[in-house]
Amino acid sequence: ISFTTYMEQYMTSGAPYLKGLYYPINERPNGIKREQVVRLIREAAKMIMDGFSIPVNPIENLATDGKLYIEMCEKDKEFCSLTTDRAEGVPFGCYHFWVDEVIHERGAWRSQRKPDGSIKSDCPFNRTLLYELRKKYGIHHYDTLETKENITNISENV
Repeated sequence: ISFTTYMEQYMTSGAPYLKGLYYPINERPNGIKREQVVRLIREAAKMIMDGFSIPVNPIENLATDGKLYIEMCEKDKEFCSLTTDRAEGVPFGCYHFWVDEVIHERGAWRSQRKPDGSIKSDCPFNRTLLYELRKKYGIHHYDTLETKENITNISENV
């Protein structure tokens, strides 16, 4: 599965004279489709012709997963600290951090069911908040843990 990584968002968000357009996040795993690319090109052309205000708000230049991360940081200071600070005792894998890895629970951010039924994660954080925000932002997630089980049965901090 491939998603826009945060590097693209970082560059676009940091350039107040650019306006970022992103391929729909839920469509990207299905491959790049001509119709979507044409739609984005037309949208870009319209913006160029109509103009847009500069400077562009950095948050407006983020894709939906970038906006989700910002909101998650605003609502959960402990999570924000985990992803932005370097604290003693935090597994090194948690510092291999890109927003898309957290949002899509990849690598050290992935939760795994242990043989005893409990859930383990190298980088524990409030998954309930993540699931709520993914729903709010309309980000589909293809992990079996979320789709096959009721998320209310999962502890908030795994």
